[in-house]
Amino acid sequence: MQRSLSNLGLVLALLSCAAFGTSGSFAASLIAGGWTPAAAVTARVVIAALLLTPPALLQLRSHRLTRASARTLLIYGVLAVAGAQLCFFNAVSHLSVAVALLVEYSGILLVVAWGWARHGHRPRRLTAGGGAIALSGLVLVLDLAGSQHLDLVGLLWAMGASVGLALYFVLTAEADGSTPPLVMAWGGLAVGAVVLGVAAAAGALPVHASSADVELLDRHVSWLVPVLGLSLVAAVLAYVTGIVGVRLLGAKLASFVGLTEVLFAVAFAWLLLGQRLELVQLAGGVLVVAGIALVRLDEMRGQAALARPAGVRSRGAYREAGARED
Repeated sequence: MQRSLSNLGLVLALLSCAAFGTSGSFAASLIAGGWTPAAAVTARVVIAALLLTPPALLQLRSHRLTRASARTLLIYGVLAVAGAQLCFFNAVSHLSVAVALLVEYSGILLVVAWGWARHGHRPRRLTAGGGAIALSGLVLVLDLAGSQHLDLVGLLWAMGASVGLALYFVLTAEADGSTPPLVMAWGGLAVGAVVLGVAAAAGALPVHASSADVELLDRHVSWLVPVLGLSLVAAVLAYVTGIVGVRLLGAKLASFVGLTEVLFAVAFAWLLLGQRLELVQLAGGVLVVAGIALVRLDEMRGQAALARPAGVRSRGAYREAGARED
């Protein structure tokens, strides 16, 4: 049963990453049509929160939020939704998108560090090796071999985004189980929408939108197409399936699976925008998948150690089982 739930979590986490991966292509089409990045992400979060409001309120009739759950949703919305995106957009104003993405996704190391410090889950060799391989592959996918401009302010903003990414996985995994995933997604997006709206009103975000047609799949389409794609696919579907996936997999494994979002983003940019893939990027994608596979294998070994009868467990098996992610 545990193995089946873990496999379901893996499928949902990958579906979430694929959905999140569409956001870059949809947003790029809007930006090319005259939208600012802040306008695109604010529309995405606000519309998604509105779409989730009716079903979330229905669920809240039978699942009342505890004070602890409400506090978690507030932190989740401010830091993991709005904060992470604000930090990332500020980072890309100082750094290349590739460098900003790499620094942001180093947040998976913060997730591993949190599990070690908070729960005593020391990373085993397979996890450490898989993480190193996956991050090396990410460097190739983002094509960081060329000259890149590094700016201290931009790096600090990108590190803030990495903290927001880590909080997304940690808060989702450790949230009160009585909070339905749909309610958690709605609460986080609603809080994030308020924060982004206040930031835009205060002038901290340059917000400008256009009603001109945009280009997708070599065709001119209404601006509503990418906006609905950002809201329905890259927000509603992405957050709901992601929350369920993280709860089933645990924060550590889910954060490594989250690296596939970059692969999906590159693939969708190729399909939707015609951006050509380089051979080195494909090789990097293979390394990312290989690294995630090692972390997954490590988790399966830990589950197998727990499943053995107590009388046949070795001392090493107890150590491995004790070090696994909850």
